[in-house]
Amino acid sequence: MTELTDDQVHALRNLARKQAGEDVDWISISSARVLTDLGYAERTAGGWIISPLGSATLSATDHQLRQTPSVQKLHPTPKS
Repeated sequence: MTELTDDQVHALRNLARKQAGEDVDWISISSARVLTDLGYAERTAGGWIISPLGSATLSATDHQLRQTPSVQKLHPTPKS
């Protein structure tokens, strides 16, 4: 899987929300073009839409994020 920037993932999520009929913020044209080049989005007369590959990639990305444990830095308590 190609590594996507935060802006590209944001654009992909917006395309998925748009496909679901939700209102979305603007979608970065440069990110949408990269997603199209990668096959994750398609350009139509009505604008960009998420492709089946884009939907699968977003699902895998979100699944991976849920499986990655968060790391919290613990600060030791100073000794008196």
